[in-house]
Amino acid sequence: MSDDGANGETGGDHQLRVSKIRSGTVIDHVRGGQALNVLAILGIDGSEGEELSIGMNVPSDRLARKDIVKVEGRELSQDEVDVLSLIAPESTINIVRDYDVIEKHRVDRPELVEGVLSCPNSGCITTGDEPVTSTFDVLEDGVRCAYCETIVRTGIASLIDT
Repeated sequence: MSDDGANGETGGDHQLRVSKIRSGTVIDHVRGGQALNVLAILGIDGSEGEELSIGMNVPSDRLARKDIVKVEGRELSQDEVDVLSLIAPESTINIVRDYDVIEKHRVDRPELVEGVLSCPNSGCITTGDEPVTSTFDVLEDGVRCAYCETIVRTGIASLIDT
C-alpha cells in the first residue's frame, strides 16, 4: 500500500480509508496511537464543531502503522506545527484547497519552543506570579525547561498551554 495520497487516497486497488477534505490540513505519518494527542495539541475536542477525520493504526509503507488527522477549514500555525513536531516528529503536513494538496512538508523540530508549554515543576519561575514566558529546549527524546532544567520525556501533550 502506498502513502502517496496525502488527502486520504491510497495507491492501486485499495479503498479510500479516510475521506477527502475540501480545504484544510492533513497531518499524515503520525506514529500509530498518537492521533488523540495531536487533537489535544490543536485544542480540538469537538466543542467548536470542527469537522475532522481520523484514521488510527492504518497500514503505512514508511511507519508500518500510522495515524492520519484531517481538519476541515483550518490551516496550522507555525507554533502548532512546532509543538506537533514534539510528539509526531515523522509527520507530514499537507495543506489542501479545493480537494488538491497545494503544499506538503515534513515537520521540523525547532531548537526551542516558547510560550506553548507549561513547566511541570511547581517551583519554576514560569509557574509563579512573575510574567515569565516558558521556554523549552527541544531534546532528541523530550524537552528541557530553559529556566529550571526540568526534563520531560513523556506526557508533553498534557503540558500544552491552552
